[in-house]
Amino acid sequence: MKGLPSDDLTRVTKVVQFPVLDAGQIAYEQEASCDNYLMCLEGRTRVFKLSNGGREMLIYKVEGGGTCMLTTQCLLSRSNFPAESIAEERTELAAIPASWFHVFMAEIPAFRDFVITDYTKLLGAMFSFMDQVAFSTIEQRLARRLLAEADGAQMVGKTHQQLAADVGSVREMVSRHLGEWERSGWVRTSRGKIEILDGAALASRQSR
Repeated sequence: MKGLPSDDLTRVTKVVQFPVLDAGQIAYEQEASCDNYLMCLEGRTRVFKLSNGGREMLIYKVEGGGTCMLTTQCLLSRSNFPAESIAEERTELAAIPASWFHVFMAEIPAFRDFVITDYTKLLGAMFSFMDQVAFSTIEQRLARRLLAEADGAQMVGKTHQQLAADVGSVREMVSRHLGEWERSGWVRTSRGKIEILDGAALASRQSR
């Protein structure tokens, strides 16, 4: 938290805890109380909603250096968590207990400014994501997600079902597009993995 006076930073660091989540471990369950203000130091969590039929809809992901917008919103409104959050890989967090969060918000102006500024940025990013879902096609969202998720070897370690959840679609639609792209020589699919063979072709699908 850059900008905090040294005395205030000392107050904050004295109460910070550093929980570690293994891949697949739940960070928050829906309707659970928000017990901590969370910052992701390393790793990644996925925040999502489940429909009555069990279909998962990705809301956003929190990666290293980021904070969870819904956690902040719950703490500010003193409400429960409206979605679910799970670690996608080993994830290290910095956690400020809720009781101390409220003390710092009241007593440390620089801390309050950091939280509100960060929350405002996250809210803007959320609206951008909503625009993508509302005004872009599944094909565009899938191409964008593959390029964003690809590692240095141009591999995406995701199942078709996981990608469907990421782009707000169903597995059948994702599989159909991946099948078409594989026949065109743009990707190669295997169990739980997609290899990108022609990134330029996928990039052209982002803005169609």
